[in-house]
Amino acid sequence: MSEPERSHLSGKALEVYDRMLERVQTRLKTLPDITVQALEDEVQKAVEFEYELEEMTREESDLLGAYLERDLKHLMHFMEETGEGLEEWLQLDIALLEHQLADRLLSVADKTLVDTLELNQKLDNTDAGHYISGEVATAGMFRCLNCSHMRCLTATSHLEPCEACGSHYYERVTSRWPKQEE
Repeated sequence: MSEPERSHLSGKALEVYDRMLERVQTRLKTLPDITVQALEDEVQKAVEFEYELEEMTREESDLLGAYLERDLKHLMHFMEETGEGLEEWLQLDIALLEHQLADRLLSVADKTLVDTLELNQKLDNTDAGHYISGEVATAGMFRCLNCSHMRCLTATSHLEPCEACGSHYYERVTSRWPKQEE
């Protein structure tokens, strides 16, 4: 999304998102049991706290709270389903190297075959966390739903349109990338 389309968030959005995340994490550590309701309550408290600082409007605070809640719920669901932790959810270390290697290999591959495989992959796509460019998201790997190009966020950021095809739609990649069968 271009800057004018993102004008609904102030320049402090990324800083505020991180502060809200830190506040929620600190509060959740004190709870004996982390439930979705507890998560929602803590996010709402963080939204109210940020709104009271008067650095952001009510709408901006609420929007960042919705982004934060989405990311944290997705993390909780991932951990519950897979038993994996934050490192696997973020997939930053090895994924960066794999992405570079994949780009090099795809540059010499048969374009028609690659396009067919990507189309099949899109058609097989099941329910996943979906994101739209311009939204604030925490660090992690994101796949363009149009062309499957990978985008890596290493810190809380605005998702930009896909640099490969210009699409605005992404999904978070939260499981190990499948190994290619020989």
